[in-house]
Amino acid sequence: MLEIVLLAMVAAFLGLRLYSVLGRRAEHEEEVVPQRFDSDDKPAGIARPAPVAPVAPARPVELEGVMPAVERGIREIASADSKFSLAQFLEGARGAYRMVLEAFWAGDRETLRELCDDDVYGGFIAALDAREAAGETLDNTLIRIEETRIHSASLDGRMARIAVLFVADIAAVTRDKDGNVIAGSLDDAIESRDVWTFSRNTSARDPNWLLDETDEG
Repeated sequence: MLEIVLLAMVAAFLGLRLYSVLGRRAEHEEEVVPQRFDSDDKPAGIARPAPVAPVAPARPVELEGVMPAVERGIREIASADSKFSLAQFLEGARGAYRMVLEAFWAGDRETLRELCDDDVYGGFIAALDAREAAGETLDNTLIRIEETRIHSASLDGRMARIAVLFVADIAAVTRDKDGNVIAGSLDDAIESRDVWTFSRNTSARDPNWLLDETDEG
């Protein structure tokens, strides 16, 4: 009987020890382990960067003050010809204006042929022939180009046409066959306003524009 009582007491003692260890461990396992991102000051949400509004393409300075139809024509030409630059075109137009005038005054048919289409070239040649038949010569000087402005622009299929207004000061003198001044003066420059239209096939390899119409501004 004494041995049975002792064994019972040992069994009870071991049971209490197991309960004390396992019970506490179970209680600890039920606790939620805090994560490193958990805190009492959770933000309401992740802030997202504000959407960036698309930036509109800069408007070329050369288009300031032009009509919407003119600007639309320029943009259509630029879309048809990725190499088109309005600034470069205007620079070339100014150069062509000077070259054509000086070639006409000097009777330089070769230069006129390179810069003009057939109709304009034919008009210049007729004027040159009449002047030479009368024995007259021009002693003109382009003093300065005061203004160069886009007058109109259009794209018809692949053919681009841009009209440019030139405001220039020109000293004009006409001499007879003996060299006598019969019109004009080199001392007084007059203002000339011309609207010249240049054209180019946007699919052509040749980047040059031809003068295809002249008019007074």
